[in-house]
Amino acid sequence: QIQLTESGGGLVQPGGSLRLSCAAPGANFMFFNMGWYRQVAGNEREMVATFNGDWSTNYADSVKGRFTISQDTSARIVYLQMNDLKTEDTAVYFCNAHNAYNDITYWGQGAQVTVSS
Repeated sequence: QIQLTESGGGLVQPGGSLRLSCAAPGANFMFFNMGWYRQVAGNEREMVATFNGDWSTNYADSVKGRFTISQDTSARIVYLQMNDLKTEDTAVYFCNAHNAYNDITYWGQGAQVTVSS
């Protein structure tokens, strides 16, 4: 079992930027595929950005060109750089780790991102 801790959320105006961090001290990135999901109250959780096993990336159409997922492998931190934020990006953002060997998925506690003028 691993622990995922998100940080960096907050309140920003439309057009602003935030960088979310996910600390995953127990996750060996050779075994875990990391990613970010988000959820709005009343809606289902949706994929935002993920790494594949070969470190290629996947992005939701709604965030392509604005969000970038990256990682510091030695520090075991995954980042989500969010630029040109829009009001529809408002959600709770969750760090996700999927163990490709045993098919177990882990979630962080969530970080609130609010985009409002």
